[in-house]
Amino acid sequence: MIMYLLMALTAAIVAYAGTWGARVVGNKLRLYQPIRSRDMHSALISKLGGLGIFVGFFAALVVASNSFFVKDIFRHNDAPWGILAGAVVIVAVGVADDILDIRWWIKLLGQGAAAFIVAIWGVRMSVVPFIPDPIFLDSEVVQIVLTAGLIVTTMNAVNFIDGLDGLAAGVAIIGGGAFFLTAYWVHRNNPSTDNSDLATLLMAILVGSCLGFLPHNWFPAKIFMGDSGAMLIGLLMASAGVVATGQIGSGLYDRANGIPTIVPILLPFAVLSLPLLDLGMAVVRRTARGQSPWSADRGHLHHKLVDLGYSHRTAVVMLYVWTCILAFGGVAFAVFPWQVVLIVVIAAALVMAAVTAWPYFTRNSTRPGQQ
Repeated sequence: MIMYLLMALTAAIVAYAGTWGARVVGNKLRLYQPIRSRDMHSALISKLGGLGIFVGFFAALVVASNSFFVKDIFRHNDAPWGILAGAVVIVAVGVADDILDIRWWIKLLGQGAAAFIVAIWGVRMSVVPFIPDPIFLDSEVVQIVLTAGLIVTTMNAVNFIDGLDGLAAGVAIIGGGAFFLTAYWVHRNNPSTDNSDLATLLMAILVGSCLGFLPHNWFPAKIFMGDSGAMLIGLLMASAGVVATGQIGSGLYDRANGIPTIVPILLPFAVLSLPLLDLGMAVVRRTARGQSPWSADRGHLHHKLVDLGYSHRTAVVMLYVWTCILAFGGVAFAVFPWQVVLIVVIAAALVMAAVTAWPYFTRNSTRPGQQ
């Protein structure tokens, strides 16, 4: 645990400094985009914060490759470097979009290129969690295509939810923290002599990088992570999810209280449930209007909360709480009896749903002419 925390601390320190540097460069060169109608800010702010997150990730990964215990992850394993190569590509694409506002299909091609780099030289989905037995994928082509598709989907899900100051970074910290604790717990209880794990390391570094970035991005934000930061977060979370899913056949998750095969599939979706929900709703909403799924609008979950009357900060905190319920609820399935967890999660969700919708009901109940 200590080495993972040290890697997170390294990432946080470097990301904080890197984000400060990106702020200075962005403001000095006036690398801004015009304010759009759907934007929640009224001042010109640089979107180069993703560079700070990236340098934190890069520095911590390099330090980890030469550090006690965690360096074993890199021994005869090119996956971390394949993930880094994909990260370089997606950050470059994101920075280009944050500065030049490139066409959606060009960005999608860049996402696909980064995802295929990770799938070919990094990690692959070789197992599909299924009940009663996992499905093993023998075809490399199928493995690569499924992995790339998962990465592209996750990148866009995180990108879609990045609309309020501190939202995407905070969701990544909460979700990544839940993912980190589960991956660490699984390997801590593994009888193997080597308990180091790539998924655990990736989540520790991601959480640290986002912690270093968040002080610059908390409302009122001084810099945004932009597409480069949001897509990088999605790529790292998806890569860690693929690693965890690939460990099903190893028996690592057999301690999960009678539901061994469902935990690895629950975990990534629980951690990313809010971004994925927002992505799904956006695709349905835009397609129903005859628009491209990638066209922008002001109908995301965070927009709805602000429209209900919540302040910027309160809306972000509300989404943090929802992320905690869903992410740590998914983690709890690996530790406690599923019946108990299900009851607690449903009860917490119902309470939070009532709290979330309270402004709507109070606003309607006070309309003139209503009793």
